[in-house]
Amino acid sequence: MSTTFQLDTSTSRANPTPAPMKRLTVPELRQRKADGVTQMPIVMLTAYTARQAQLLDAHCDLLLVGDSLGQVIYGLASSVPVTLDMMIAHGAAVVRGSYHAAVIVDMPFGTYEASPEIAFASAARIMKETGCAGVKLEGGEAMAATVAFLIRRGIPVMGHVGLTPQAVNVLGGYNARGRSDAEAETILADARALDTAGAFAVVIEGVVEPIAIAITQAIACPAIGIGASAQCDGQVLVTDDMLGMFDRVPRFVKVYENIAETIGSAAARYAEDVRQRTFPGIEQTYQPRKI
Repeated sequence: MSTTFQLDTSTSRANPTPAPMKRLTVPELRQRKADGVTQMPIVMLTAYTARQAQLLDAHCDLLLVGDSLGQVIYGLASSVPVTLDMMIAHGAAVVRGSYHAAVIVDMPFGTYEASPEIAFASAARIMKETGCAGVKLEGGEAMAATVAFLIRRGIPVMGHVGLTPQAVNVLGGYNARGRSDAEAETILADARALDTAGAFAVVIEGVVEPIAIAITQAIACPAIGIGASAQCDGQVLVTDDMLGMFDRVPRFVKVYENIAETIGSAAARYAEDVRQRTFPGIEQTYQPRKI
């Protein structure tokens, strides 16, 4: 059971719900895939704020507090500069704004790669300070021992293979991965290593479709695709991308709304009201006393 907070939109305050509510759990989501088949695909979106989480929560199985907040929220060039403090602050907000979905928080670059012990210290802080259900980290065979170390110590882990944004400086960009036989074999081996280590799910990002399908069929845990294949066990997108908040989005993103245009239009109408002095005010009730 999980006590959460709901955002009162009239006051912008987060208030405790009157009774604890049951969230989806990591074991429940892991069990969605049985004998290599996931009957009900897993729905996952990113969330960075309490209000965003509140709006997405009823429709999602998983909410990912992604380190993509570096670009989406902070205007950074990549996710590499994102800090642990950033992830914890936003992770706690998303947990407060949700009650149904399991919340997973990305471990930012530099907080887990050096050793399993350092990874545990970072992950334990995330879990304690946010109340999330688990963490996500990038890397395959190189991180498998760390994944197993965390899981044995009570921290659920989601893996991430293929196009790994934190390694953009090594990869040389955000191009699709798995085009060569050697690279495809490496990505498949990475996913298998994470599965064997005990990851409850693996994100497959930016991988050519035949490889994504092969990975989905090869691992026992759910494979969550992003720019991979509709045949994965679930899908994740950056919410701001699929809402049309940016002029440019990855080619694989289906844009469901044009929220940027809506916001721009509303701001323009507001600006016109202010400049024309037609902005509505509070009804005048004060009457000066006659002398």
